[in-house]
Amino acid sequence: MTAANPSTPNLASLADELERTLKLRTPPFGMKLLASAESLKAIPKLRRPQAVHTMDQIVAQAARLGWTLGVTAGDLVGDQCRAVVGLGGQDAAWYAGQPMAGVWFATVEDSARHQAAMEVVPVGRHEALVVAPLAKWGGFGAGQDEPDIALFYATPGAMIYFINGLQWSGYQRFDWSVVGESSCADSWGRALKTRQPSLSIPCFAERRYGGVLDDEMLMALPVADIARALAGMRALAKNGLRYPFAQYGIQQDVRAGMGVSYPKGSA
Repeated sequence: MTAANPSTPNLASLADELERTLKLRTPPFGMKLLASAESLKAIPKLRRPQAVHTMDQIVAQAARLGWTLGVTAGDLVGDQCRAVVGLGGQDAAWYAGQPMAGVWFATVEDSARHQAAMEVVPVGRHEALVVAPLAKWGGFGAGQDEPDIALFYATPGAMIYFINGLQWSGYQRFDWSVVGESSCADSWGRALKTRQPSLSIPCFAERRYGGVLDDEMLMALPVADIARALAGMRALAKNGLRYPFAQYGIQQDVRAGMGVSYPKGSA
């Protein structure tokens, strides 16, 4: 790898702090869309799939094996995977949803409503996509020092603490959707499209083909939001609010504990 651009955030440090703070089982990773497939050749130590995969498998190889991977439409199985990241699909046949009728949904009409509800990157703007552990970004060069979005898997408890960190300063309410099957549209699809924090409950395909564990959720968001959440979690930790959460006991007198965690009179 080449030396990192001085203006690029220290992504390895961000990734390390996030792992330590949330006790993550797998490191965070980044994802970037490329306008040209030729751009893949400029990325050092890039792996290209040797078989046809789901996008879930590509993500898993980056998150769980630590690989840097580049894919084009031909590497992905079917238009459902391609459509979410803008590498295919999104035509009349895809929106009709016929293949899902009778399998995931009762009628063709239900399938079509599902397809229309998915958050997807507009097709035709990109030819390739790169996925790599967040710590590896910063040295790819050619304007690819930072991913479009960062992602990480975590338990529900870790996720709510991360969200608390995001809300520490500049509070905003978060509203997320659940499309059900193809819920990668709720995470990387939505985040790539909107550049907004996007939380999802990984679907059947992500768990069956992507190795996602039963208690894992997925967050996708811009790198700057990870830095913001980490700052918020540091502030929370100074107030004694840390992850993992210490259990107080379901039959204890709650007043002593509440006096530490909440202001007087709030409960």
